[in-house]
Amino acid sequence: MAQGSAAAKSNAGSRVFTEGMRVLWTAIRTEPAVFTAALVGAVLYAAASVASASVLGAVSEQVILPAVENGHTTTAAVATAAAVVFGVGALRALGLGARRFYAGLMQFRMQARYRRAVARKYLQLPLAWHQRHPAGQLLSNANADVEAAWQPLAPLPMAVGSVVMLLIAAVAMLVTDPVLALVGFVVFPTLAVANIVFQRRVSPAATRAQALRSQVSEVAHESFDGALVVKTLGREDTETERFARAADQLRDAQIRVGRMRAAFDPLLEALPNLGVLVVLLIGLIRLDLGAVTSGEVVQIAYLFTLLSLPVRSLGWLLGDLPRSVVGWRRVSAVLDAEGGTDHGDAVLRGEGGLAVSVRGLSFSYVDTYTENRDDGGRGLNADGDAELPRTTVLRDVHLELAPGRVTALVGPTGAGKSTLTMLLARLVDPDRGEVLVNGVDARHYAPGELSRAVALVPQTTFVFDDSVRDNITLGMDVDDAAVWQALRLARADSFVAALPQGLDTRLGERGTSLSGGQRQRLALARALVRRPRLLILDDATSAVDPQVEAQILGGLREADLAGATVVVVAYRRATIELADEVVYLEQGTVRDRGTHEELLVRSPGYHRLVTAYEQAAAQRRAEAAARPADQEALR
Repeated sequence: MAQGSAAAKSNAGSRVFTEGMRVLWTAIRTEPAVFTAALVGAVLYAAASVASASVLGAVSEQVILPAVENGHTTTAAVATAAAVVFGVGALRALGLGARRFYAGLMQFRMQARYRRAVARKYLQLPLAWHQRHPAGQLLSNANADVEAAWQPLAPLPMAVGSVVMLLIAAVAMLVTDPVLALVGFVVFPTLAVANIVFQRRVSPAATRAQALRSQVSEVAHESFDGALVVKTLGREDTETERFARAADQLRDAQIRVGRMRAAFDPLLEALPNLGVLVVLLIGLIRLDLGAVTSGEVVQIAYLFTLLSLPVRSLGWLLGDLPRSVVGWRRVSAVLDAEGGTDHGDAVLRGEGGLAVSVRGLSFSYVDTYTENRDDGGRGLNADGDAELPRTTVLRDVHLELAPGRVTALVGPTGAGKSTLTMLLARLVDPDRGEVLVNGVDARHYAPGELSRAVALVPQTTFVFDDSVRDNITLGMDVDDAAVWQALRLARADSFVAALPQGLDTRLGERGTSLSGGQRQRLALARALVRRPRLLILDDATSAVDPQVEAQILGGLREADLAGATVVVVAYRRATIELADEVVYLEQGTVRDRGTHEELLVRSPGYHRLVTAYEQAAAQRRAEAAARPADQEALR
């Protein structure tokens, strides 16, 4: 059993090493010129380091020892020795500087390249994919995982240079004295074995630590993002404890890695120094026998002191590989994820409101998602050959939205109204059926065609930590007159004008300085400034009082929006009555459609829903009227 466990660990270590080498090769292929420059610097440093040992031996034998024996030396000898030592030192410094600069340049370039790649992939992946992945995990993928993936690039040139240095040093020691060289042939393989054992021991612990970093990020992001809920419900202690558990697990994993380093580092530090002592001991014996000179002993001993740090760099490289492999796997899972939005080359022509036809549309959400499944978020089971359970939200929906008309989507909670708005805006694609825009399947339009013509104001409003102007334009090239016009239509111009710097006022993170209704009106202005041909309001005025809501919707009908088609998810009767047509959804299907008055008469479900508030108010009034009579009867 123990042998099986050891074999499994050995195989795991081999797989990590092999995969880590593939990751490094990816970087080398991507930045060959930078890596070559770093490698040249590393080789120059290695060669100059070995040369410095020969120079030091020669200076000791030809300048220092004669000066000690004779009591004097010549200026020319000292100047020559100083010039040679300085020259070799300058080459070492040049090689060291080049190696560190270009190694760092390569590392930071790869990190920046893959952060951008992950961000681009996030923007390409559909909304359904994002809904299955926690925001904290996505942040970790783009930051900590990318950083970990390319961490070994810093010691890589040094490690390659160390191999070159070892080869040159081995040849130099053999040429100088084969007997003393045997000490190196014992010490340095021992160091290599120790490094390999260290890498295999630390690999599982480092892998777990990297995974726990992501968990800590996820818990922290969720807690901070839900700060309002945590505060209002008094759950600070619970969230603190939850974060503490994740942080403690990460701490324990890091401590385990640290303990392993603490056990191996002294050994890796001691072996070269032990080699120096052995070289000096054997060298003295060989010196007495006349087999070597004092300069040769100094040269080999100095080589041992020089090689201790480069050899340890191999350990640093091997120690970084497990984290690199884990980070690379997590980043690759994002970059390899499938489900991107397909596009054609159709162009949206004409002006005015869009005609939208929904035919046989069905849509469902994946119920579960397992982070450790390497399916790229495609919704496959553990075997990779069957879909996970799904919840159907919309079934065989047929709908016609005439250009320039206002359509209200009405239905009970969970009827699929918000999902239908996302399908109309093509934030997601249907499982079956199609959404035709001006007679063309939405999936056939070229990238950007629909996004320029369709504006969706969702239930949840997001406000950036930026100025009012930039929150509305989001980088669009529009003048302030257009911004103020959009604000007036959204009935937001008065409170924006009252802000300290008007359009230049920064709103803070998520616009917490504004009320919910003010944030909704800013989001509406953000949509209106684009003069959309299809405007979708998903309960976008729920935080606005009914009087202001009526003014907004009335203003939209009267405004010059080039005859835009408007879809409103509505609950308030006053809002519904402003629509040209009402579509009543129930349990994911269209149960009826027509005017508000028509549906009140012929659709019992619609009648119950829109008159629920009135019926509840009437019941409360009846109960209040009956209460005095009941009390009188009790007397």
